[in-house]
Amino acid sequence: MRQIVNTANGSYDVLEVQEVPDLVPQSDELIIDVKASGLNFADILARKGQYPDAPPKPCVVGYEVSGRVREVGNNIREDWIGKEVLAFTRFKGQAEQVAVKPGQVFEKPESLSFVDAAVIPVNYITAYLLIEVMGSLQSYESILIHNVGGGVGIAALDIAQHIGATTYGTASRRKHDFLRDRGLDYAIDYRNKDWYEELMALTDGRGVELITDPLGGKEWKRSYNALRSTGRLGMFGVSSASDSSSGSFRATWNMLKTVIQMPFYHPLPLINKNKGVFGVNLGHLWHEGDKANTWIRKIMAGVEEGWVNPHVDTTFSFDDVDKAHRYIEERQNIGKVILEP
Repeated sequence: MRQIVNTANGSYDVLEVQEVPDLVPQSDELIIDVKASGLNFADILARKGQYPDAPPKPCVVGYEVSGRVREVGNNIREDWIGKEVLAFTRFKGQAEQVAVKPGQVFEKPESLSFVDAAVIPVNYITAYLLIEVMGSLQSYESILIHNVGGGVGIAALDIAQHIGATTYGTASRRKHDFLRDRGLDYAIDYRNKDWYEELMALTDGRGVELITDPLGGKEWKRSYNALRSTGRLGMFGVSSASDSSSGSFRATWNMLKTVIQMPFYHPLPLINKNKGVFGVNLGHLWHEGDKANTWIRKIMAGVEEGWVNPHVDTTFSFDDVDKAHRYIEERQNIGKVILEP
C-alpha cells in the first residue's frame, strides 16, 4: 500500500508518497481500505514542526478516513467485512489502508459519499464540542465563528443554525456570498477591516455570547474582549503561528511569538465579568471513547435529519499532497480539503 510520509520538518518537499507492505490486523483490529482521508490545519503545522502532538519524523499523519472494511482480526465479528465506514485514526490516516479498533469505527450513512463522510470525524465533532458540549449555545444567543469558511467553521455554522442562534463569521470577502447562501447572518471581512470593530458595530457594542477561535496569540485576548456578559470563548488552534515560510527557525520563532502573545485568564476577572474560557483538543480525548460515541451519533442523526451538510471544497490525489497543503495554507479553501488515494 501507499502512504504519505512527513520525512522531516519543512516545506512541501518533505512530503513523500512511499510504498510499504499491506497491513495485517491484530486480533482486535479492523483493516480499512481508505477511499478518502481528511486534511486538517493540524497536518500543516505538523509538517512544519509546529504541532507538539505529532509523532516523531518520519511519520504518517491524518486523524480521519472513510472507506470499506477489508479484513478483521480474530476477535472481531466478520460481518464488519465489506461495510462502508468512517473512522477516527490516531495518526496514520493518510494512507491507502488503516488499522483501527472497533470503537473508532462507525457505519457510513448511505446519504454520504466517501468524500463527504471523511469530513465528519474531525470537523463536526470539534464543532460539536465547541458549541454544544462546552459552549452551551442557546437559541436566543449569538455566536462569532472565526474562519467560518474553513472546515470546522462550516461545521460550526451548521450546528449553530440548527440551534437557532444568530451567527457572525470572519472570512475573506470572496467567501461571503457562499456563506450567506449557506445561512450565515453576518459576514465580516477580516482581511480588509478590523473584525473586532466590525463585530462591535454590528452588535451595538454588546458583543456575542460564544466565540470559536482557532487563531491563537493576541487574537484570543481580542476575542475575550468581544464577549458579552455570560459569554464563553472556545479556543481550539493556533493558526496565526503559521505562515508560508519553510525554514524551521522561522516556524519555531512564529510559534514562540504566538505563545508569548497569548493572554492569561485570572479567576477574579472571570468572576467579575461573568465570562468563561475553555479549550478543545480532539487529539487528547482518546480516553473518552464512550463520550465520543455519543457525540458522533448526534452528528449522524443530524445527517439523517438534514441539518448536517458536509461541504468539500476540493479533493487532491495522494501524489498532489504538496498542492493540497499549499491550497489550505494560502486559505483558498471554502470547507474541507480531502485526499484520495
